[in-house]
Amino acid sequence: MKQFKRTAMLLFVALIASGKAFASEANLKIPDLHDATFPHFGGMDGWHLLLFGALVIVGTLSISLYLFKQVKSLPAHQSMLDVASTIYKTCRTYLLQQGKFLAILFGIIAVAMVYYLSMANAEATGPDALSTPVVVILVLLFSIVGMAGSYAVAWYGIRINTYANARTAFASLKKRPWDVVNIPLRSGISVGLFLISLELVMMIIILLFVPRSIVGYCFLGFAIGESLGASVLRIAGGIFTKIADIGSDLMKIVFKVKEDDPRNPGVIADCTGDNAGDSVGPTADAFETYGVTGVALISFITLAIPADQVDLQAKLIVWIFGMRFLMDIFSGISYFVNNAISEKQYGKSLDFDFEKPLTRLIWIAAISCIAISFGMSYVLIGDITVGGKLLPHLWWHLATIISFGTLAAVLIPEFTKKFTSSKSDHVHEIVTASREGGPSLTILSGIVSGNYAAYWMGLLMVGLMAGGYFISQNLGIGNAMSGYESIFAFGLVAFGFLCMGPVTIAVDSYGPVTDNAQSVFELSQIEQIPNISAEIEKYFGFTPDFERGKHYLEANDSAGNTFKATAKPVLIGTAVAGATTMIFSIILLLKGVGMLSLELTQAPILLGLITGGAMVFWFSGASIQAVTTGAYRAVEYIKRHMKLDKTQADEKDSIEVVRICTQYAQNGMWNIFITLMTATLAFALFDPNFFVAYLISIAIFGLFQALYMANAGGAWDNAKKLVEVDLQEKNTPLHDASVIGDTVGDPFKDTTSVALNPIIKFSTLFGLLAVEIAVNMSTVGADGVKHYTLAHFITAGILLAISMYFAWRSFYKMRIKVEE
Repeated sequence: MKQFKRTAMLLFVALIASGKAFASEANLKIPDLHDATFPHFGGMDGWHLLLFGALVIVGTLSISLYLFKQVKSLPAHQSMLDVASTIYKTCRTYLLQQGKFLAILFGIIAVAMVYYLSMANAEATGPDALSTPVVVILVLLFSIVGMAGSYAVAWYGIRINTYANARTAFASLKKRPWDVVNIPLRSGISVGLFLISLELVMMIIILLFVPRSIVGYCFLGFAIGESLGASVLRIAGGIFTKIADIGSDLMKIVFKVKEDDPRNPGVIADCTGDNAGDSVGPTADAFETYGVTGVALISFITLAIPADQVDLQAKLIVWIFGMRFLMDIFSGISYFVNNAISEKQYGKSLDFDFEKPLTRLIWIAAISCIAISFGMSYVLIGDITVGGKLLPHLWWHLATIISFGTLAAVLIPEFTKKFTSSKSDHVHEIVTASREGGPSLTILSGIVSGNYAAYWMGLLMVGLMAGGYFISQNLGIGNAMSGYESIFAFGLVAFGFLCMGPVTIAVDSYGPVTDNAQSVFELSQIEQIPNISAEIEKYFGFTPDFERGKHYLEANDSAGNTFKATAKPVLIGTAVAGATTMIFSIILLLKGVGMLSLELTQAPILLGLITGGAMVFWFSGASIQAVTTGAYRAVEYIKRHMKLDKTQADEKDSIEVVRICTQYAQNGMWNIFITLMTATLAFALFDPNFFVAYLISIAIFGLFQALYMANAGGAWDNAKKLVEVDLQEKNTPLHDASVIGDTVGDPFKDTTSVALNPIIKFSTLFGLLAVEIAVNMSTVGADGVKHYTLAHFITAGILLAISMYFAWRSFYKMRIKVEE
């Protein structure tokens, strides 16, 4: 903590030493939405259209709360409810601790923002100009709102998930497997609707009610706040969960005990980690991704379209949010349609493929969202004109581009299943290789799966984005967008990735519930309770089948693993496509002041591309090193305190494992965030061409590193499930090999790969702020063009030294210390 305080002071001094008064070059001039009218809505203006739409979205919030209440009211045995309550309490303690950590990190970001805003608003003039203190307070307020939004949806997710886990575990005893699928899916769509609806309402409040003179600042602050919240919760959650998971799983090899053995002190921490890593992180991440994608599109529209085309700017912004409203609603409708079909098809079945209802839900949502894209586009922009010229085909051109993104959200999960599903050839190949080759061939086969997945998914994304590019060449609004319509197309593809956001979140949130349900079943020791069958029959009205229930939970956990894996590449792809649009906003800013000249033969471009790749690989190492050191301590502690002569672990031992996981998660986070923030500021101050290349490089290297690691980890995970569930070969050398593969894959898929998503977006958003600081510190030379000064390089040198020191610390101060 002392080291952190010293670093924060150095950062503040470095900024102040380089400061001077300046006016902002890139405050987004969001148009007055009253200027856009829509004949199909009786001539209503855009401002009122979005206001009424937001009121409707409040209704979807109430639907999510209704589903929450439904899940909570489902029956479960008290032994299972007690376990779920313990898991929730540890999750709550973890989130409160992360909230304190997040507040401290926000303090650093706030220093940079206050410094920037104080200078940027110093020369603001005109009747609409606000005083600097008011601007600073409003922007910081919306930054806190964005951060609080990420935190709130994370809390909502763990609360409903820890209701659903016990209800799912109990439902498995009824010999009605559809309930085992329906409960986690219901909790998942509740999280999805809550998350997307809350995001939309927050963004509409900023768009409609914040003064036009500072709305751009507030959107930037909001996006940075939610990006900071998502990054902290995603990275720390990923480190925490994999420390606990590895510590718990390795006991199966050491002591030859079953999964989630109640005597294992690491199991409660593992259950907490399932929620910290697979619920808290993804929900905060998705909240931020959805918001940042919207901010990127708004930024591009206002920067690329000339100020004299206010009507076009306003119509496109209203069009984007209007479609988001309907897609949110129709994603919810898709759930209810799929639920009715599945109830009829599987309600009386004793066995079925648990992946099928989830796959069908994705397809129903995708088809409805594509239809909405075309219908809403025709209604809102079918009559759009540019320079007095009607563009009758623009509506379906733009809808088609969005549909490419929607197809990506469907096809990426199908591709992912080819590499990670327990039914896939790649997963079967891992098991086959492991049978004779042991852990070494387990690892190698998983690496093969990850590499092939990155290749095929990379080509899929290229193909879909290329489709958007080719259509964008015929939009007819090239002059209005200064010839940058292809970048707008990439942003719309990113928009399409998350158009059925509630469903994407639902299938991702499905996994932590199914994983926890299996743990709740074992930890409750319900089978050992005297006269339990008679008790359940008396109070709940059915005769339990414990063996079949365990089989349902294991099979459902495998389906949950698969769909957790499918959601990861969708969020990663969205981050990269959205970052492309945001990076282009930075390019427009730099071009506007004559400070950018992008040519691949320039040394700063090549150096920036190399540096971005270096940062991605540093982050991968730093995040896994935190897991490795923490897992070592967890395994060491659990081995010393696991007592096989007891029926369950002592509570104090379980609490200590949770403490170890939290400690190493936060230690890793300090190093990662300080390195990242100071490096971003430093690189922005060195050279604008270098910095743009650096951001592009982080996005591209990050994409393929994340795809590789997510799919390799998912393949190892389900190879273990294949051995345990389908082959029934627990406590064999094959099982030992698969467990080792799973523990290697844990930080691959749930720590590093998923955290690269918010890292890409945070670097880009914070980079926009850093570029504004760099541009406005510059001086105008004799040629009339702005140039960097000595102050830039001195400040950058100080910041880079800080960044490199903490990168050094991320290994040398996180090394395993062996006690003599």
